[in-house]
Amino acid sequence: MEKTAGKVSWRETWSIYKRAARLLRRYTPGLFAAVTAWAAVTGVTPYAGVYLSARVLEELAGARRPDALWRWVILTVAVTGALALAGHALERWKNVHYQRFFEDRKRIYTDKLLDMDFEDVESQRTRDLLAQIRQDENWAGLGLQKTPYLYEGILQQAIGMASAVALCAGLFTARVPSSGSLRLLDGPVGLLGLLGAIALPTAASSWLWGVVHRMEQNAATAETATLGNRIFGAFGFFNRDAFRALDVRIYGQQRIARRYMASNLVFSADGPFAKLDAGKVGLLNAVSAALSGLPTGAVYLYVCLKAWAGAFGIGLASQYIGAVTALADNVRTLLRKLSEARNNAFFIRIAYAFLDTSNAMYQGSLTTEKRSDRRYDVEFRDVSFKYPGSDSWALRHVSVKFKVGARLAVVGENGSGKTTFIKLLCRLYDPQEGVILLNGIDIRKYNYHDYMDIFSVVFQDFQLMSQPLGANVAGSADYDRERVTKALTDAGFGDRLAALPEGLDTMLYRDFNGEGVQISGGEAQKIAIARALYKDAPFIILDEPTAALDPMAEAEIYAQFNDISGDKTAIYISHRLSSCKFCDEILVFDRGSVIQTGTHEALLSDETGKYHELWTAQAQYYT
Repeated sequence: MEKTAGKVSWRETWSIYKRAARLLRRYTPGLFAAVTAWAAVTGVTPYAGVYLSARVLEELAGARRPDALWRWVILTVAVTGALALAGHALERWKNVHYQRFFEDRKRIYTDKLLDMDFEDVESQRTRDLLAQIRQDENWAGLGLQKTPYLYEGILQQAIGMASAVALCAGLFTARVPSSGSLRLLDGPVGLLGLLGAIALPTAASSWLWGVVHRMEQNAATAETATLGNRIFGAFGFFNRDAFRALDVRIYGQQRIARRYMASNLVFSADGPFAKLDAGKVGLLNAVSAALSGLPTGAVYLYVCLKAWAGAFGIGLASQYIGAVTALADNVRTLLRKLSEARNNAFFIRIAYAFLDTSNAMYQGSLTTEKRSDRRYDVEFRDVSFKYPGSDSWALRHVSVKFKVGARLAVVGENGSGKTTFIKLLCRLYDPQEGVILLNGIDIRKYNYHDYMDIFSVVFQDFQLMSQPLGANVAGSADYDRERVTKALTDAGFGDRLAALPEGLDTMLYRDFNGEGVQISGGEAQKIAIARALYKDAPFIILDEPTAALDPMAEAEIYAQFNDISGDKTAIYISHRLSSCKFCDEILVFDRGSVIQTGTHEALLSDETGKYHELWTAQAQYYT
């Protein structure tokens, strides 16, 4: 993973969080409004109780007027009750938005993945960054996920501080009536002594807490935790993985899992985090906690001495003690939150490293013509391509022109460049040399998404979702049921569809529904083909989706697909040749180059050619 280490300055921290706030407001509108309202009420609530309780005590210690006492008691109950009720209601509002935030924040990363160049999606850098972002969130709730919680804490403490200052202002204006030594409490010596007794331990406690926080949560510990979680994720539930069940039982692979789990000491009592807590971190935490208690003692001493000297009564004494003690706590917590925010800014910076990945591919501006006759001429003109980070050419000097509405087979051994050819055709990558033309125009000049719309592809490693059958085919929860049914029927899934208990509403797999249907590999391939048919794009491509089938079953699917392709330009990719007999043209790839082109009969007649060699080697499977 690329390193973004280094202490984040306060200026950069402020900039990071401004951007984070804008980002989160866009994805979870209303979250900050709910947090602000809740923090305002809960920040004021304890001080309202302190003030009103002081008035009751003042009346009890003074004139004891029943009518005045009742007024203060009723007001205390009414105000504290109203604030408590408002606090609970706002907490509910806040929690609803937090629940939305837990889901909505994930869209930040998925939206970026959908917008990124495919080259970057597949890159190791992107995978490492995403893994680190997920790890930081899961390990300690760090990164963008922590932003609203930090805002909540900082705002709540700031409001509390303002309330405390308002309540304790009279502490410093009330004068000691006697002329003794306690008059020093009214002067600068007493005031500075109190402020020093509060500020110095509070600042030291908060600073130590920040040191501890940075020792526990930094780039190095995050990397250590990532490794520990990866080992646990890979081997902690190893025996529960249904896809591994057979291999585990036949080969005893649980022994490997046990060994890794036994060596994964990251979060154990002997691990690095436990050693931190038992050593310097534990000591600093203890000192920080001890220092945090000193301001309370200083406040009690100062207030009690002024009250004893006659500066104010018992009611105001309780108000000042409560207010100044809470003020010290607010300041300490605020400083900790600010330190935590600065430390967390480093982890947000990792998220920005991912989100700021720029697109190198030109997106184009021309609109792809929507032709009713589906006449889209595609030409590869001297195209060469190598994958990022590779020194070898995956394709070299490929020149091909498609016949509209034709059936084109792309064959060759594994690694010959067949799938790379399709990735370039669909513009998942751009070639380093040569040009690909659509109706005579460089495909890079077309709007990227418009261009992608003319292709339906069934990749070899296609994926279906644990969602209803109809939604899988349509790629949407809302779809044309008749069209989906027709696509499934055309793909050879009609009989199975008729037997499903809930038809198109039948859930595939059991990840979310215990009543879901487990489908076979062949059935999954038919659903994937139906999905390609439902899109109804001018070009339809099968990129070895039937490689797991036996040759006869594969030939049957290709033959059926040839009948339902209609006027579409169909491209079949396979290292087996069962699909070639009914194709108009065959491209034979070898080591990234097109070494033969022609019909099945013409290529087979060339006994020295690669196609004849491949066909002869596989002929036993087709007789």
